[in-house]
Amino acid sequence: MTRKPGREAIGKKGWAAAHKWFLLRRASQLALLGLFVLGPATGLWVVKGTLSSSMTLGVFPLTDPYLLVQSLAAGHWPAGTAWLGAVIVAAVYMLVGGRAYCAWVCPVNVLTDGAGWIERQLGTRKVRQVSPVTRYAFLAGLVCSAALTGTIIWEWINPVTLFHRGLLFGMGLGWITVAGVMVLDVFVVRKGWCGHLCPVGAFYSLLGFFAIPRVSAVRREACTDCSDCYAVCPEPQVISPALKSTEGSRVIGSVNCINCGRCIDVCPQNVFQFTTRFRKHTEVIS
Repeated sequence: MTRKPGREAIGKKGWAAAHKWFLLRRASQLALLGLFVLGPATGLWVVKGTLSSSMTLGVFPLTDPYLLVQSLAAGHWPAGTAWLGAVIVAAVYMLVGGRAYCAWVCPVNVLTDGAGWIERQLGTRKVRQVSPVTRYAFLAGLVCSAALTGTIIWEWINPVTLFHRGLLFGMGLGWITVAGVMVLDVFVVRKGWCGHLCPVGAFYSLLGFFAIPRVSAVRREACTDCSDCYAVCPEPQVISPALKSTEGSRVIGSVNCINCGRCIDVCPQNVFQFTTRFRKHTEVIS
């Protein structure tokens, strides 16, 4: 029988404790989506727009900085509110970790987490590998395409935008994108979209070099090599330097860690904790 990641943690900590960060992330993602749906559904417009560009309470702009970069490349000078919104968003993710967007905000993460669950139930084996630079090449290619065409082509195919519009106005062709992401993850490449292709995640990772919150393997001596953390992590390559080193930092310092906390949830030995980038490299939390 295939070992189910997190089963031992549930037995030792209880179901709620073994899903703490997962549940908090879902609450964050659904609450944010709810704010956008609230206006069209009830006429109470707390937030107008989409995750790419929005206005809260009519005075607080938020703009995806990657969208602003593409607008500039396409030859479109954004309005002052767009600049302000992009600066606010960039500053926040520079502090909390750029790819925290992927775990705590992006609605497509809900789909890819679901695809990961389906993959584990089916036991699908995928041998195809994708180069780590692919998402950054895609990121640069989209900026170049905007410069060459004068159009932000990304917004035509962006799964987040299509999913968001689908919730508000009906999915239509958005279902094709949703299905494509799910099929890619389940049958082709594990975490294929979020982990290997998404240019938004790639862009936000560039903002995360100096982020303060970090996951740390503070009790790595207690690790039993069950590998549950690797099984659930969307970027498993970021774990080993902190977990397996005998003298180096216990802090997961990679900008591709999405600070989702799933490694904390599923570890029955409580090896991982949220800390900060300023922790001493070898300091142990008892």
